[in-house]
Amino acid sequence: MTEKKDASKCPVPEETREHIKAARREMHQSVMGLFPPQFIEHRRAARREMLMAARSMINHALEHIEEH
Repeated sequence: MTEKKDASKCPVPEETREHIKAARREMHQSVMGLFPPQFIEHRRAARREMLMAARSMINHALEHIEEH
């Protein structure tokens, strides 16, 4: 589906990208520490349900297209 970009053609230096990745990991850990585990589980379940709803809508649209 998507191709990985060639790192040599990326205008952002590799060192900068590594720092951004590390910052994202640290930010994720800090946010996870703010909420109780039950909240995180509920959030993941809600996200999964939203994705399943989107998939259902896409499947319905595909079926509608195939009927015509």
